[in-house]
Amino acid sequence: MNVSKTKHFVYLAMLCAMAITLSLIESIYIGSFMYGIRIGLANIIALITIHMMGIREMVIVNIMRVVISTLMRGLIFGSTFWISLGGVALSSIVLIITYRLHSSVMFSSVLCAIAHSVGQVIVVVMFYMQPAFAAILPYLLVGSVPMGIMTGIVAQLVLSRIGSLQNN
Repeated sequence: MNVSKTKHFVYLAMLCAMAITLSLIESIYIGSFMYGIRIGLANIIALITIHMMGIREMVIVNIMRVVISTLMRGLIFGSTFWISLGGVALSSIVLIITYRLHSSVMFSSVLCAIAHSVGQVIVVVMFYMQPAFAAILPYLLVGSVPMGIMTGIVAQLVLSRIGSLQNN
C-alpha cells in the first residue's frame, strides 16, 4: 500500500468515525424534536465526504455509520436499524444524483433530508404493515427543510475551508 492509498484510507476512517460519533451524539444526547424530527448531524459528513472523496466513499461512510452506530446502541438488525438504513439508502441515492448534476451543497442537503424522511416512512409502513404511518410524512417534510438548510450551511462552511482529497 503506497502513501496515497494509506492517506486515502486514513481520511475515510476519520470521516467514518466522525459520522458515527455525530450519529451517537444526536441519538443519545440530542434526541428528536416533535414527530421524530432530528437534526441530521451525521448527514453533514455524508455531504462533505462525497465532495471531498467521491461517491464510493460516501456510500461506505453512510453504511458504516448506520451499522456501527446501531451496533453500539445495541439495536443492530432491529427496527431502528432498518428504519435508519432505509433513510440513509434513499438519501444516498438522492445525494449521488444531485452530485452528478453538480447541484449546490444546500440544494443537495435539503433534498437529502427530505429523501431521508421519505425513506424512513417507507420502511416503517412496510415493516409494520400499517399504511396509516404515512400520515406523519407531512410533519417530517416540514421539519426536513430547515434541518436540511442547517446541515447544508455547516457542510458548505467546512467544504469552503478544506480542499478536495480526490486528487491527493
